[in-house]
Amino acid sequence: MNNNDTLRRLRYALDISNEQLVAMFALAGQTVTIEQTLAFMKSEGEEGAKYCTDDYFGCFLDGLIIDRRGPPPAGKPMPAPSHELSNNAKLKKIRIALNLHEDVMLATLTAGGHPMSRGELTALFRKPQHKHYRECGDQVLRKFLKGLTKRLRPKDEANHPE
Repeated sequence: MNNNDTLRRLRYALDISNEQLVAMFALAGQTVTIEQTLAFMKSEGEEGAKYCTDDYFGCFLDGLIIDRRGPPPAGKPMPAPSHELSNNAKLKKIRIALNLHEDVMLATLTAGGHPMSRGELTALFRKPQHKHYRECGDQVLRKFLKGLTKRLRPKDEANHPE
């Protein structure tokens, strides 16, 4: 799932305005304009669409964490953004930002149409070197964001196209 789709779905689920989006990028040290964020919101084939790179999207997720959870404790720096942002890393950062526990994650996935066991869920958050690590597919991330939208915007979900 590309970063633009993920950003668009997450922005809708959390009801984030253009100004809030710019502020979240700024919290992580990335300067973007409202015009750039609008270009990120456009579909791939639309005129003026701009791809949201992993660096930009990672900064947005870090800014979301700071916005929702507060800055890291004094003396503890934010982890350096990795150059490649996997679906596992995206899901983990969203989980941290929204302070979602295992049972809420499972309920959200079920609401999105992708029921999962505890073992399957924890495998998504393991280190890639671990023998029980499992890659988060695009469909899992998509269904999680759909379930998140259903949980946070139940009245709007019926009017929002998939």
